[in-house]
Amino acid sequence: MSAVWRAKRCISLAAGDCPRLIKFALQAPKNVVAEFTDGSRYNLPAEFLRVFSPSVDSKIRSIGGEKVIYGRRHVGIMSAEPVGNYGVRLLFDDLHKTGIYTWDYFYHLGSNKFTLMRSYINMLRKHGLSRDPPAKK
Repeated sequence: MSAVWRAKRCISLAAGDCPRLIKFALQAPKNVVAEFTDGSRYNLPAEFLRVFSPSVDSKIRSIGGEKVIYGRRHVGIMSAEPVGNYGVRLLFDDLHKTGIYTWDYFYHLGSNKFTLMRSYINMLRKHGLSRDPPAKK
């Protein structure tokens, strides 16, 4: 079974179907490293984690019903706070802090990182937006 298929399956099935997390490291301000029992190791950049936050806050633009987060290329992670034994809440330097990232969600993001990021960049292009923050006036 491929890692991508397994990752998608992990999100839709009950917790425990994904490989177990064995290491989580916040390498502030720019990334998180997550390692799992199947040997996979994912380096997840802050921008990627912010864009794919499991919670959507007010700092988004709705375009034709699509929620688009943009201008987060330089966002950083200030802290990671444990939530039970199943995940963490990340506090970003743009003050976003409402998403709880489960270990299964980290596995999903890591397994699908390149596909998700490519789709995100294509969506920004489609709407004429940028990963870079808007210029100050």
